[in-house]
Amino acid sequence: MATMESLIGLVNRIQRACTVLGDHGGEGGSLWEALPSVAVVGGQSSGKSSVLESIVGRDFLPRGSGIVTRRPLVLQLHKTEGGQAEYGEFLHAPRKKFADFAAIRKEIQDETDRLTGKTKHISNIPIHLSVYSPHEGQPDSIVEDIENMVRSYVEKPNCIILAISPANQDIATSDAIKIAREVDPSGERTFGVLTKLDLMDQGTNALDVLEGRSYRLQHPWVGIVNRSQADINKNVDMIAARRKEQEYFATSPDYGHLAHKMGSEYLAKLLSKHLESVIRARIPSIIALINKTIAELEAELDRLGRPIGSDAGAQLYTILEMCRAFDRVFKEHLDGGRPGGDRIYGVFDNQLPAALKKLPFDRHLSLQNVRKVISEADGYQPHLIAPEQGYRRLIDSSLSYFKGPADASVDAVHFVLKELVRKSIAETEELKRFPTLQSDIAAAANEALERFREDSRKTVLRLVEMESSYLTVEFFRKLPQEPDKGSNSSAPTVDRYGENHLRRIGSNVSAYVGMVCDILKNSIPKAIVYCQVREAKRSLLNFFYAQVGSREKKQLSGMLDEDPGLMEKREAIAKRLELYKSARDEIDSVAWK
Repeated sequence: MATMESLIGLVNRIQRACTVLGDHGGEGGSLWEALPSVAVVGGQSSGKSSVLESIVGRDFLPRGSGIVTRRPLVLQLHKTEGGQAEYGEFLHAPRKKFADFAAIRKEIQDETDRLTGKTKHISNIPIHLSVYSPHEGQPDSIVEDIENMVRSYVEKPNCIILAISPANQDIATSDAIKIAREVDPSGERTFGVLTKLDLMDQGTNALDVLEGRSYRLQHPWVGIVNRSQADINKNVDMIAARRKEQEYFATSPDYGHLAHKMGSEYLAKLLSKHLESVIRARIPSIIALINKTIAELEAELDRLGRPIGSDAGAQLYTILEMCRAFDRVFKEHLDGGRPGGDRIYGVFDNQLPAALKKLPFDRHLSLQNVRKVISEADGYQPHLIAPEQGYRRLIDSSLSYFKGPADASVDAVHFVLKELVRKSIAETEELKRFPTLQSDIAAAANEALERFREDSRKTVLRLVEMESSYLTVEFFRKLPQEPDKGSNSSAPTVDRYGENHLRRIGSNVSAYVGMVCDILKNSIPKAIVYCQVREAKRSLLNFFYAQVGSREKKQLSGMLDEDPGLMEKREAIAKRLELYKSARDEIDSVAWK
């Protein structure tokens, strides 16, 4: 089973780590809140500082008239091995050891003044002091401010209250007992300490209080005799003061029978024993809280991304991993796992057909324009049988109209792909920590999309030009050659420029253009998908990969410059995670020995 010193030392270490990391609370509680602590409370000049010094065994707290201790002091005692010299450390001055306890007193005074000034204001921001030893002008609202500050500490259920009351005052008016009664009505967390027993009027004693008749607590009252002002002025050390205190109780006619349960040394042992039992009782809940918090912190670190190695290989690996993560999200958009890819089908199913329907074939193949084109194609000699040159000119000029919708479809799909690149970068969690890499990937992807667009544009325009370059002869051979309805079937010739003949030419060309339109309506989407969508899925970042692979370490580092706020957040989470894991390991190694 773990020793009392090891358990209390464990709590001290965890509390100090919590304080360093600012881990004082949050949703679901915090490790700090779950750990037991001791609060020393009492009225002005009741002897709080002297009791603390007696427990520590060193003289280190500020003294003077009025309210001297104007900030809470979080004191942690650490037992060192062997004959190491005693020293103190402040949280606000890390790595600076104070071997002179007079210097500690001055530092407490200076740190108090740094925050509150010298106007006698108070603050609820504590000063954190760790002691390592082989031995164990004020505002009008000052009273209310002090009570609120004290209450904020002692109302916590894990706080053990050390209620200091002077023996030369009526216990019924004790500030410490009053506040302890409010926050701990059952008295389970309260230890009563009676100071200044040696300053009571002659012929009086405090036995009614010490023996629990005046005010009963669940834990026994402990009497303390602190150093007198004369002793303090003479720099009487705490060891001599403890011996003098023991002699007082041992030789006192009033308290001699209680001497074994009196004094600062007994109080320290009593508190340590109680702390041990409280710690043991809280270990299961502390472990559960630690495990829950570790899981949450691990998940948060995974979301933010782990730290990156400093060598070029690790940096290149990280960049490629980020690219692959982006590529996965981009493909999910195209393949339907995420929204957006359906807009490409919308271009083919809605935009392209609508654009084709709006082409001005009615005007282009009007009777007047057909006559004009046929006449111009015949030149000075009219056609003999069929106006083939006129047909070809009408068809060629009609098919050229398809270039506009084809080109527009290429651009429409390009803009959809660009938008999907933007959304994919924003949705790739791993990339959020690297703003420069986000920009580099976006630039590389958009540059690749531009190349794909140009290839696609050339391809769809070739499709249109191919239809113009070679006409489907079979279509015209299958056209009916009968004379116009209502005409004289025995007539040897047809008026080459008559309206009926021109209408038939326009109708034949329109039918052929309609056939080509149906072909292009299917082939243009295929070409676009092949040249743009397929290539975006296959090789969107291929050129970028080649560029990155040839870059120097300095360039790679520049691509991985994280957002400073994100770096600070991850560092803070990593430290908290280390704290909780260390706490869990320490509890496992200490609590069940």
